[in-house]
Amino acid sequence: MTVPHVTPEPPGPAWRAVLRLLGRLPQASLSRGMGQVADVPLPRRLRRPVLRAFAKAFGIDPSEAELPLEEYGSLNDFFVRRLRTGVRSWPETDDVLASPVDGTVGHAGVVQAGRIVQAKGRSYAVADLLGDAADAARHDGGLFLTLYLSPRHYHRVHAPASGEIRRARHVPGSLLPVNAAAVSHVEDLFPRNERVVLFLDGPPGRVSVVAVGAYNVGRISTAFDPDWAGGEGPSWVTNRKDEPPPERAYDPPVRVRMGDEIMAFHLGSTVVVLTEPGPWRLLPGVVPDAEVRLGGGLARRGG
Repeated sequence: MTVPHVTPEPPGPAWRAVLRLLGRLPQASLSRGMGQVADVPLPRRLRRPVLRAFAKAFGIDPSEAELPLEEYGSLNDFFVRRLRTGVRSWPETDDVLASPVDGTVGHAGVVQAGRIVQAKGRSYAVADLLGDAADAARHDGGLFLTLYLSPRHYHRVHAPASGEIRRARHVPGSLLPVNAAAVSHVEDLFPRNERVVLFLDGPPGRVSVVAVGAYNVGRISTAFDPDWAGGEGPSWVTNRKDEPPPERAYDPPVRVRMGDEIMAFHLGSTVVVLTEPGPWRLLPGVVPDAEVRLGGGLARRGG
């Protein structure tokens, strides 16, 4: 079975012009500049009014944050805030694939002939997304879920299942926007952007989690391997002037439980989750444009 061809829906002329311009600009350098702005220290007396205004502008609920607003020293610190204990819950059995993020479903379905639906009329190869054809072959016939994180969402990524991480991969690339206009207009957008790929093996089989970078900072840090970036200077793996090792192997493997923090976005993007083929079914309500919450069920194995 192949993904049917449908004519893509183009974005409006203004967004087409913006995307053409960004395609010609040094996205990484501009995003690093945005990161420097986000890292500017906020005087303690200004933190609450500034961060409250930031939260109101983007629809963020500060009551879910782990700390009071005055404890966040910069916009980036607040953006990658942790949640208070107890504001999210997780499935108690391993037959459920849980959402690794708060976000919005872009597309979800079955990997067909090695390809994933990006948008109406557009699909891309799993091998291009993961950076390896053999890794991609394990997901043919399995499920894929694309989850978009807007600025209002919580931006840490957690394990959607329990298991072991034996390998992870950094794939260099662009830092184009990942909003609806870009997803519908830019061919192979997610395989084109810089990303971190994590392979998780456990009771559900192989689950691959792909954190896709985007324009505006574009930094991804790896909680499962905090030393990947070298242990000195910035802790993130992506959008660096000096690229870290492209592949990491773990012996013994890194063991994680469902719900453990594995990565974090420092200003927004997208996560793609893939399963191996098997008796998986998407849960009701997991459809394009649906809101999902961290720990909520995405799919179930069996009957």
